[in-house]
This record gives sequence, C-alpha cells and structure tokens, in this order.
Amino acid sequence: MATNEMVEIRWHGRGGQGAKMACLLLADVAALEGKFVQGFPEYGPERMGAPITAYNRISEKRCTIHSNIYDPDYVVVVDESLLDSVDVTAGLKAGGAIIINTASSPQEMRERLQGWDGKVCTIDARRISEENLGKNLPNTPMLAAVVKVSGVLETERFLADIEESFKHKFAAKPQVIEGNMATLKKSMEEVQIG
Repeated sequence: MATNEMVEIRWHGRGGQGAKMACLLLADVAALEGKFVQGFPEYGPERMGAPITAYNRISEKRCTIHSNIYDPDYVVVVDESLLDSVDVTAGLKAGGAIIINTASSPQEMRERLQGWDGKVCTIDARRISEENLGKNLPNTPMLAAVVKVSGVLETERFLADIEESFKHKFAAKPQVIEGNMATLKKSMEEVQIG
C-alpha cells in the first residue's frame, strides 16, 4: 500500500458465515501494524443466512470519512450464491478486484459478474476450512485471500500479528490456533488470481 493511500474493502456474506468477524479481524491486525482503520458491518434484520455487508478502510493517514463504502477497491464474496441476488461489483473500482469463495476458476466466475472486466480472484474457502478446521468456516480463508490479493498488509507480518491475536483469543484452545494458522497459510497459497 502506497503511503497516504486508503484502501476500501466491501464484504458480502450471509449471517453466520463470519464475514463481519473477518472484517473486524482485518481491522484489528491492520491497527497492530500502525494503520488507521475502520471495520464495520451493515445488515437489516439479523438472522442466520440473511445477506450482510461489512466494510474496511485501511489507511496510512487518519480517515475522516464515516459512511458505507460505495466505490471499493476490493470486494470479498463469502457466499457464491449472493452473485444471483446482489450486484456485488456495483461501484468496484476498475483497478480493483473481486475475491469469490468458489471451487470454480476466475475464468468460470467472470461469466456471472454482469460484465465486470477487472481482476477476478477465486478461492475454495469451504474445502480449505473443512480440511484444516473440520467444518465450513469460510471467513478465515477469505481473510487470507483479501490480504494476499490486496497487498494491504505485508504477508509475513500479518501472519505473525494474527497468530498473536489468536493466542489471546483462544489461549485455552491451542488446536484452534493451529488450525486457523494452517488455513490462513494454505489460503494464501491457493487463491487464484485471474
């Protein structure tokens, strides 16, 4: 991230998938790295499975904007089914990227993106989380994918800072830390950039 540049990220997910948690965790880790951050959700009636949107702003300078993000640099789609009901590319900057949780390739997903001709990235977050965590928790792989694709945080420092954060949050459950770290690393390796 260039000095004084602000990166804006919009997350699309469904209640219970952890998009809000991933958004807030990204803000926490960016703050540990000395960035100015915002991380906040937007949702209607809170219920499992309902569409939610969350937002991150990460900057080298204090941010005085306090609104939703309408023209994001990156869009993260935690649930592929949202592509059928939400215009996820709305306002997405031409030089930005969309990151989708899917087993499909970036080329296969492009057809579903209503003419979006920018960068399309995919990651099979379900498979990676099931292999490393034993259940479908797509937020951790999606967090790693957005860090890798956006370059908003330096990868090695991100991994060290998030591991430290996990050690505080899951002190009594070291197996949770190990599984999440394996998930993050695998996700960074496997995200496809098209």
